[in-house]
Amino acid sequence: MKDLRILFMGTPGFAVHILEEILKQNYNVVGVVTAPDKPAGRGQKVHASAVKKFALKQNLEIYQPSNLKSDDFQETLKQINPDVAVVVAFRMLPKKVWDFPKLGTFNLHASLLPDYRGAAPINWAIINGETKTGVTTFFLDEKIDTGKIILQEEVEIKTAETAGSLHDKLMQEGAKLVHKTLQLIAENKVEAKAQENDKIEKHAPKLNAENTKIDWTKKPEEIHNLVRGLNPYPVAWSYFQNGKKKMRCKFFSVQPENAVHNHAIGKIFKSKTALKVAVTSGYVSILEMQMPGKRKMPIKDILNGLNLEENSFML
Repeated sequence: MKDLRILFMGTPGFAVHILEEILKQNYNVVGVVTAPDKPAGRGQKVHASAVKKFALKQNLEIYQPSNLKSDDFQETLKQINPDVAVVVAFRMLPKKVWDFPKLGTFNLHASLLPDYRGAAPINWAIINGETKTGVTTFFLDEKIDTGKIILQEEVEIKTAETAGSLHDKLMQEGAKLVHKTLQLIAENKVEAKAQENDKIEKHAPKLNAENTKIDWTKKPEEIHNLVRGLNPYPVAWSYFQNGKKKMRCKFFSVQPENAVHNHAIGKIFKSKTALKVAVTSGYVSILEMQMPGKRKMPIKDILNGLNLEENSFML
């Protein structure tokens, strides 16, 4: 079973933990494919992916093709000769790549497919107020996240869960699920099932400036879910109009409060220890935020130096 020739494909920290678990189980990882090094940060220094950094420490063979469809990479695959490929948080593969390993190529996805297909399943599960999500292994096919399901495992989403804490929980469960999936493949016991495409109602599109902006006309709990679903990355944001000054601020933690009021939506109220925003059917108290050019801080620290004008709003 451990003689399976495994090709691993991944890029971020989430994928590192899965690769680490595969190695702990003494599987034969014959190669690691990851993104090419690229410049990042203010100094534009060239940075390697998290997977590459880890693979280097493990003395694994590393491949960083810029073109997965190239003849050169096809030749590389022939030389590696993998039995199976494991894909975790990588880019879309062309058929000539995922169809190459004789036992198939499977992906680990951080949702209970077919729900939350797409780029940001962890974030959207929280944003939409789900109480459970999970991890899925499935064989790749021509479309994104549509292949036959091998295994799934449910994970509870707690009331105060953030995208960061859920990411870590799913990473742990995902590592176990990949191990179980490799066992099934090695023992030829896989019974993959087609996804029920007619039941898809929940999607996980890429996060952008538009869908991460707080809409203060939403109800308190909806805003709370958005903020925790975007913490620690990419972070919910809004414009803060303080008198004539308009600032773009980030919000890391808020507290919802249901209440009846007649205030204008977005109106801000300040006390010695709290900053509260009027929203539909209640208020949202800001617990942790980041002002422009500053680090993120608890609201009590921000209030110490904040001169709030009388007519101030979150926009």
